[in-house]
Amino acid sequence: MSSTYRTVPPTADVVIVGGGVMGAGIAFHLAEAGVHNVVVERGELGSGSSGKPIGGVRAQFSDPLNIALGSRSLRAWQDFPERPGADIRLDSVGYLFLLTSDQQAADFETGVHLQNSLGVPSRMIGPREAQRLCPYLSTDGLVAAAYSPTDGHARPGLVVQGYARAAARAGVVFAPHTAVTGLDTTGDRVTAVHTDHGRISCSTVICAAGAWSARIGAMAGVHLPVRPVRRQLAFTAPLAPPAPRIPFTIDFASTAYFHNSDDGLLFGLADPEQADGFDTTWTPDWLRLFRAAARRRAPALAEMETNGGWAGLYEVTPDHNALIGRSGTLPNFLYATGFSGHGFLQAPAVGEIMRDLHLDRTPFVDVTPLSADRFMTGAETRPEAHVV
Repeated sequence: MSSTYRTVPPTADVVIVGGGVMGAGIAFHLAEAGVHNVVVERGELGSGSSGKPIGGVRAQFSDPLNIALGSRSLRAWQDFPERPGADIRLDSVGYLFLLTSDQQAADFETGVHLQNSLGVPSRMIGPREAQRLCPYLSTDGLVAAAYSPTDGHARPGLVVQGYARAAARAGVVFAPHTAVTGLDTTGDRVTAVHTDHGRISCSTVICAAGAWSARIGAMAGVHLPVRPVRRQLAFTAPLAPPAPRIPFTIDFASTAYFHNSDDGLLFGLADPEQADGFDTTWTPDWLRLFRAAARRRAPALAEMETNGGWAGLYEVTPDHNALIGRSGTLPNFLYATGFSGHGFLQAPAVGEIMRDLHLDRTPFVDVTPLSADRFMTGAETRPEAHVV
């Protein structure tokens, strides 16, 4: 890939702010469509939330738009070795949501009917079948589970590299170690991006800056209600005998989740007390919450030795749904952010959509309900039940 730029190019058709899976994926889709004069800038490629060691990929959602984005992306993940051409270590082990109340089971049953109507092969299963899929489970208090065999997980770092290398081959310039310091606007247009390595005159700006997007939006006077929330995970020490191959398993009530990771398991959980902020220090004390949930649902996990971990940022919106669209006040300012933990798995579909918005094509799905303006106009926010 291209070397680090001490100065940025003076002009570009498109400047993408954010070098994670979203920015790299958008750059690839633009370049593939013939838009080559593109500059992508931010810290290290994939140094933000896309640095996560393993990312889940799924189409199990309760909102039709999220199901469409997840399904479209699952097909792209399966095709990734050919287009753009990289091994992303996709493992289609399925996603298994563990449900511990009749209300959860009823809600997920509704979701499964909707998913099935949109071509997703999810199904409701009983506690015993869930335990067969994931032998670690205790069926005590387990009412039901939702399972879709085509979901799974892949490696975000390999995805970012795969997209970025293909985009760079097509002429896209990546400017790592580069911070955006301001935007120039004239009338209803963004005309330039200022960075600590120089100014870029441009025709379009696409904000894909993840947890940092509110700052970028503010530079343009565009309200992007995204707040950063730390999420943490841990790895077990190598397991002998090796762990069975299990689905990406989530105890829905506690948000505790676990799945295979190299020679052991990966543990995660959303700490409900986690304050907003950009701190990504890994603090192993959150593991107490995971172990407490595991004692009830998968007791063997509660005793497993852990061997380090990782912390990253969710980019959370008020309704836990993405912000995708074009600014109403600055038509050449586009954004794809606020994915609330679902960005990696939706990235291929969103790359297509942003390409189409830039080229004034009609995207495969109508994303106007995901406009950031929904929080300003009093439009109905979109509930998403399958939030982890």
